[in-house]
This record gives sequence, C-alpha cells and structure tokens, in this order.
Amino acid sequence: MSVSLNQVKQDMASLSLSAASLRLDDLLTEAQVRELTYQEFLYQLLRHEVSSREARQLEKQLKWAAFPEYKTLEQFDLAEQRSLSKRQLNQLKELHWLEQAYNLILLGPPGVGKTHLAVGLGVEAIRQGYKVRFTQMDELIHVLKTQEITRSARTKLNRLTRSDLVIIDDLMFMAIDRREANLFFQLTNKLYGQTPVIITSNKGPEDWGEILGDPAITTAILDRLIHKSEVISLTGDSYRLKHRKTIFGN
Repeated sequence: MSVSLNQVKQDMASLSLSAASLRLDDLLTEAQVRELTYQEFLYQLLRHEVSSREARQLEKQLKWAAFPEYKTLEQFDLAEQRSLSKRQLNQLKELHWLEQAYNLILLGPPGVGKTHLAVGLGVEAIRQGYKVRFTQMDELIHVLKTQEITRSARTKLNRLTRSDLVIIDDLMFMAIDRREANLFFQLTNKLYGQTPVIITSNKGPEDWGEILGDPAITTAILDRLIHKSEVISLTGDSYRLKHRKTIFGN
C-alpha cells in the first residue's frame, strides 16, 4: 500500500504529535544518511516529541511561577557570597527540604543575592516537577485585601495556594496594619505543614514584630513560619552596587 508523507503527517497531527510531524522530513533524511534501523528512527521521532512537550511544559510552569526574572542556581556566584558553601548550595538544590515541607528563610541586607537564590531554587523545583509561585510581599498584601472583590486577586491567590512551593520576597519590607497582618496570618496558617515557603527579608524574625505591630499575630505567624524551617543568613556588600554600570568611561 502506497502512503504519502502528507497522510502520515495528518495522522500524526490528529494524534497531537505536532512537534514530531514538523521534524519528520529532517528525521527521515537523517535516518537515511545514518542508515538507522526502524527502531532507532522511531525512537528519534518520539524522543523529539517528548523533548518538545517537556520544553513547553517547563515554559508554562515558569510563566505560572511569575518570577520577576529568570535566575538559576548555576548563575549564583558563590565567590560573591562566601556565607554559603558549595556543599550547602548543592544540598539546597537536592530539594530534600521541600519534600520534607521545610520553610527556608533567607536573611540579609539588600543586594546580597537573597532573591536570586530564592528564584534559582524555584526554577530548580520546576525542573524537578514541582509547581511554584513567586510573589512580592506588597503584591501579596494587595491580593489578600482584594480577593473578595476582584476575580484577578482570587485567581492569583488560588494559584498560590495550589502550588507546591511559595516564594514570598521582601517580607517585612514595609509596615502593615492589623487587618493586613491578620490576612497574612490566615494565609500562613493555610500553608502551614503542607506547602513549603521560601521567604526573603532584610530583617530578622526578632524584628518582625515592629513591622506587624500586633504581638499576638506576630507570634502566631512566627510560630508557623519558623517551626520547621532553615534560616540562612547571607552577608557581604551589595552585588548590584559593586557591579553597577556607569555612563562614564574608565
């Protein structure tokens, strides 16, 4: 029976093998040149489809995560951040803490790499099949305050609570009132014990009370965030200031 290449492509399209269909001509030529067996050709064809789907899924999950920028652990410069060893970074990369539902609290002054490390761990988690959501503290407070009146806020909050890992950047960067602190407590209480959280802050937990205001709410939030957590203090000068660009020449 004579079968045209277009018929094969149409059948592949109907089976949603779109990536393999687009590469079929090239793969057939390659198979002839390299004298591949039928099994080897079929493997190359299916491998291309699987790789394309994995790439699309990764792109989708990165978009879901809403990172401010794409940063990886491979780009994290340990020479600039000597308070974290290579062994410790590799341990964090293995994500055992995530599997055990540990929180990470990254502390240090601005510019020492807290957000880069948090995003890098988030990207690694996505690579390993976890669903991640990133949010700035001020954005999170806005979402919590408007969840009852806007669909956008409800969607963002739903995505956050459905994630396997939540990253909250710049915690305690700004003072919040009692109502906002209570809403934040309700969220931490919901995540407690089931969804690990990475928090970055330029203030230590001992100073959070002055930002939250209410001692009782502060204690309740700290109890849930720190009960099962690893606190990592990053030190040094601001990387951004050290490597800032200038409009003037040397």
